[in-house]
Amino acid sequence: MILPAVTQLLVIQDRDRKLRQLKLELKNAPLEKKAMEARLTTASATLDAARLKAKEIEVKRKELENEVRAREDRIGKYEQQKLGTKKNDEYQAYDHAIESLRKEIAGIEDKELAWMEAAEAQKPVIAAAEKDTADTRALVQRQTADIDAKAIALEAQVTDVQADRDKLAAAVDEELLDDYRRLFERKDGLAVAALSNETCQGCHVKAQTHIVHSVKAAKEVTTCLNCARILYLEA
Repeated sequence: MILPAVTQLLVIQDRDRKLRQLKLELKNAPLEKKAMEARLTTASATLDAARLKAKEIEVKRKELENEVRAREDRIGKYEQQKLGTKKNDEYQAYDHAIESLRKEIAGIEDKELAWMEAAEAQKPVIAAAEKDTADTRALVQRQTADIDAKAIALEAQVTDVQADRDKLAAAVDEELLDDYRRLFERKDGLAVAALSNETCQGCHVKAQTHIVHSVKAAKEVTTCLNCARILYLEA
């Protein structure tokens, strides 16, 4: 047998524990959204980095292309100047300069080819990053909508449970309810605990004989001498 007032407190405790869990889930909802947004930020940053690398590669390739063009222009000028000279040593000097420029061009074109290959290698990296970003964005949008819908449902549940809890609490002695509130906060949501095998299930300490008898008699509110929780006899 359980004292009616304690039975009421057990029901109130159940509602309070539900309220605590619901409010915790509500509190976590914005954190869940931030975590999802962080995933999208990371994916977007990866895409931006891949695109930036592609641009840097193209800049390098263009620089080399301009170097080749500049040398080709110089070769063209030397070729024109060769036509206007009648001195053999000058003619040979132009040939030597042209040959040197052509060797430089060959070396530069090798480097340019390497950058072109790097550009081709970067294309699938960008494509993969674009897909990952698009997939992550879609996922974030879906899950954010789910989180928002869940929050609305949680708020409705909180309102309903709180109303039920308040109605139940109105029927309990105010002084007893105050004691219960303090215990609920101090004892991590377990203010009313079962007495099983003569042991408090809140602190797991064996109760003294007169406490066990008092709980069994169910004539008054009895508390654990060790943890102060309100006790009831487990069926």
